[in-house]
Amino acid sequence: MLADDIHFCPRCGTRLGAEERMGRIRPVCPQCEWIFFPDPKVAAGVVVQQDGEVLLVQRAYSPQKGCWTLPVGFVDAGEDPPLTAVRECREETGLEIEVTGLLDVFYGQEHPRGAHIILIYRGKIIGGQLHPGDDASQACFFPKNGLPPLAFQSTHVILERFI
Repeated sequence: MLADDIHFCPRCGTRLGAEERMGRIRPVCPQCEWIFFPDPKVAAGVVVQQDGEVLLVQRAYSPQKGCWTLPVGFVDAGEDPPLTAVRECREETGLEIEVTGLLDVFYGQEHPRGAHIILIYRGKIIGGQLHPGDDASQACFFPKNGLPPLAFQSTHVILERFI
């Protein structure tokens, strides 16, 4: 949630004002002094390779509907990010994976509903059957020299660096 998205104090319901607090103009409640600090959206995803090919999912919804990306999704409050990568891979591809290491951390929101921080792990398949699910219309393995249209710049960068 961004500062422009909040208009009333969640503690007392008073309309928020804007004041300089801790070096920035922030939404502040004039009644109870509550200060809004926006938190970044965090996502976790996984690079899974098999027989020299990389696992990708086709996006079923906008933004970038029809384009392909890695299995990635938002980290739920209280969820361990590597477990997010495992969960998202299962939900989007039907495959059970084990995270084998952290590859990189990316910062930069590519679209208004996207993550600000993306943690990318490497994973290996330990079970399941490949089939699309959740917000993926297809799930397939692709060779590096035969990638489909990719959804996001971060996907391009990750694949260039790690496959």
